This record gives sequence, structure tokens and C-alpha cells, in this order.
Amino acid sequence: MDHLNLNLLKALQVLLQTRNVTRAADQLHLTQSAMSRQLGQLREYFDDPLLIRDGNEYLLSSRAKQLLPQVQEILGQISELKQTPLFDPAACQRKFSFACSDYVAQFIFPDILQQLAQEAPQIDIAYKMWQPDWLNKVGQLALDLVSTVSLDSADSLCHLHIGQDSPVCLLAENHPLAQRQAFGLDDMLVFPFLQLSSGGDKDSFFDRLLQSQGKQRRVRYEVPFFAAAFPALVHSDMLLITPAHIARNAMELYPLTYRQLPVEAPAFNYYLYWHELHDADPAHRWLRECIAAQIKASLYSPHEYDLKS
Repeated sequence: MDHLNLNLLKALQVLLQTRNVTRAADQLHLTQSAMSRQLGQLREYFDDPLLIRDGNEYLLSSRAKQLLPQVQEILGQISELKQTPLFDPAACQRKFSFACSDYVAQFIFPDILQQLAQEAPQIDIAYKMWQPDWLNKVGQLALDLVSTVSLDSADSLCHLHIGQDSPVCLLAENHPLAQRQAFGLDDMLVFPFLQLSSGGDKDSFFDRLLQSQGKQRRVRYEVPFFAAAFPALVHSDMLLITPAHIARNAMELYPLTYRQLPVEAPAFNYYLYWHELHDADPAHRWLRECIAAQIKASLYSPHEYDLKS
């Protein structure tokens, strides 16, 4: 016999431990004749009797005594392969890539970084500016985690739902429309718009609505960053269609306000995505749960609320 398979290795361990063919057969749920055949194969492979009859008992040969601790170690290592390794955040030395909008990076990630500094100080984060057409390329782009609003993704992506809200119209406090209790779609189209060119898809529904009515809007300023969009609105007559939680928090930083849209708008659902190849990774699981919890708990995170409040 040229090869020793795992079943024979396990049989060898039990035979050497019990030193009895009948008891070994019982432990392995084999017939005694099947166990005897395996002992014969093992004797042939090692060219050694292994078990030597002495009256009613068997004794281990010198070769068998040498083999027993080796076999136990090998099978112990094989058993460990099945076990999920324990994860210690404090000992983890990894670099993870995270793609999101600059809003998440500016207002949410500082809290995440603070937690990492305390619990996993050797984990590093590489932030990437999220582009909507990346969603089905997450594996190819080697992105560990993605935060965006879309659920239109490939089957190879896993996700967590982290929040929901609806779009509103963000504008300067002294904007003409801000002085009115209500306004219509045509009232909005009198003014130019500011549009975000990165992050998730947050206003294409509005353009589809306009197209269905044979109308269009003027986009005066297109910018990839929320941090650049907010101050641009302050001293202008531009309008920005943005998620309500973002508008609400922009008001805390700038003289801005928001109004409900005069059209039916879809709800925004926010998700944390990762490729399925990372799903069982203990370090990845710990990090994504940390990020998801921080986003949900953050004062700047998406959440449901009454826009009239």
C-alpha cells in the first residue's frame, strides 16, 4: 500500500490507544472484520506488526510506541482546521478598505476610528470615495466594505441594513422658497440645482420624474463632496436634493434649511456591503459589526423621523 488516508490514520490512533481490535471497532462503528482489514493495511504500510498478541492482550511494538504521539499530534492539527480561530481585536494587524461618501468619512468615521484606537489599535483603514458603478465590482476592486443606498447588487455581495430616510430639498435660510410654507415642482425649476456626483444615487428619481413630464432642471454646480456642497448653498439660490438626515445635520453647521419635496419620492435604504469571500472572516465580521453599530448610533446617521417635526 502506497498511501495512508485519513480514515486509516484515525484507525491507527484508536488501535494503538485501545490495543484491542474489538474495542477499536466499537469506537469507530465498524465490524470486527473491517477493523482487522484496516489493521492488516496498516501493518503492510509500516512494514511492522504494530500490535503483538500476548495471551489475551495486544502489546505495542517499538514502532507503534513511536507512532502513537506522532499520530495524535497530526490528528489534533487536522481537528483544529475545522475550528474557527478566536479573534482578538487588540492583536489584529490588518488594513481594510472602506468606500463611502465624504459625508460618512467626515461625520461618522471619526467615532469609528476612536473605537478602533481603543479596541483594535493595529487595524488601519484606507478610505476610498464611493462611485455608484462600483457596486458589482466590489470583489474585483478589493474593497472590504461599502456603504451606500442601493440594494441592486450582485448575488456575491452580502449586506446589512443600517438605516432609512427620504429625500428633501436643502436650501439657504434666506432662499425665496424658504420663505414659503409650500411650493410646487414648477416653483423649484425656476432655480438652479447643485448636484452631488459621487456617493450613492440620491436624486436620479427626480430627473426621471421631470423627463416623464417633459421638463428638465438646470444643474449649475456639480461637485463630488458634501463638504463642498453645503457652503456653496449658503450664499446662492441653488437647491440640493439630499437625504433628510444629511439635510438635518447640515443645518447644524450652516445657515441652511430644508423643505419637503412637492413630488412623491422613494425612501432611501442604506446598506453596508461586503463580498461573500469575506463573510466568514472573523476580523472582517468584527469590523463590519463595529462600523454598522456606530453608523446606527451616530447622531449623523440615517434614521427614520417625521419631517414635520
